[in-house]
Order: sequence, then C-alpha cells, then structure tokens
Amino acid sequence: MISILHSIGMTDAMITSSVITILICAAAIFVSRHISVEDPAPLQNMVEMGIEKLHSFFSELMGEEMCRKYFPLVGTLFIYILICNYSGLLPFAGQAPGFQAPTSDINFPAGLALMVIILVQLIGIREHHGMGTYKRMIQPFVFILPLMLMDELAKPISLTFRLYGNTFGDEQVVDVLRELCPVLLPVVMQFLVVILALIQAVVFALLTAIYIGEAVEKETTLPIDQH
Repeated sequence: MISILHSIGMTDAMITSSVITILICAAAIFVSRHISVEDPAPLQNMVEMGIEKLHSFFSELMGEEMCRKYFPLVGTLFIYILICNYSGLLPFAGQAPGFQAPTSDINFPAGLALMVIILVQLIGIREHHGMGTYKRMIQPFVFILPLMLMDELAKPISLTFRLYGNTFGDEQVVDVLRELCPVLLPVVMQFLVVILALIQAVVFALLTAIYIGEAVEKETTLPIDQH
C-alpha cells in the first residue's frame, strides 16, 4: 500500500498528514454525534474547557466579533499543527515507511503558510467588500507601498521556516542525544520537545490571527475639531 502511494508521488509526510486529517475528521464526526448537554462525560468537559480557553485567548487578540467568525480557522490550524508536531514523537517516526511528521518536511509548512496567506487576502476583501483592505498598504504615505509589499511576501516565508526549522531542529537534536546518551538525555529532551511543539502550534495560529486582524482592520478617521 505504501509503495503504491509512493508511486503516485505521495511522500511519507503527505501520507502521514492525510492519515491525521482523516482521523481528525472521523473524531469530529464521532464526537459531534455523542455530545451530551444534560450529562456531559468528563472527557467532554475537559475538551470543552480547552476550547473555551483557546477561544478566550484568540478573542482577546482578535476581538469578540472577529473571533466568532474566524476562530474555527485558527483553532483548527492550532489542533492540526499540534497533532502533526506530536506525530514526530511517536516511535519509528521518520524511520518507518509512510510515517514522517508532516511539519518536518518543508513542503508541508510551505503549503500551509501559502494557504493561510491566500485565505487572509480573501478574508480582507470579504470584510471590506472589495479591494479596500489594501488601503493600509499606502497609508499614511504611498511611498511605503514597496515596504508593505515586501512585508506581505515575507509572511509566508516566515511562517514556513518558523515551523519547519523548529520541528526539524528538534528532531535532529533528539537523534544526536539518543546516540550520545541513550538513557536519560533523550527523555529530558523529549519533554522539552513536547512543550516546543505546543508553542510552535500556538505561534502559527497566533500569527494567522494577527494577519487576519490586519487584513480586516477598518480605516479610522480622526475626529474634526469644530471649534
């Protein structure tokens, strides 16, 4: 099966990301059909508490109205990237055929970053009912347009290498430590990697929320003094 997928051009990272996507969708369908309002299970309470904390975090950043609209996007990005990161901590990740942490392959973060930037542009156009979202690129002076264009082009590059570099670097450090001291140091490093993988997912979703906030920000005008 793996060889067939390889023959049609799918890499190990693509196979793993596809499996993660299917598992998340299946879990979402299963959970949505077993939600209890009157007598929620302890696991449901824990998940709902986590979602509420995450929603509160992004609500403070984006504002309640924008968060209500776009939390499904940034929240899904966070959960998806977190699971992709943690998949690299499983045994035989990067060694078994068809099993590689998606975020350790630069093509995956690059595709994810490109998708986010395109969505941000579409969200800005939608919220401004046209191309008004790009007025920010010539305010307060039209001369800053080249700098603003460079900033927009740098966003997907920054998202890509921030996620890929950290994940790839963590894996390399753990592998080296496992060879040098296979008993204690790798265990300590694995714990640190768990924390770093969480931070990476938060940062990616956080930057996405910031970019959305910039794209939908309305033009403000100073009040005119009548006296």
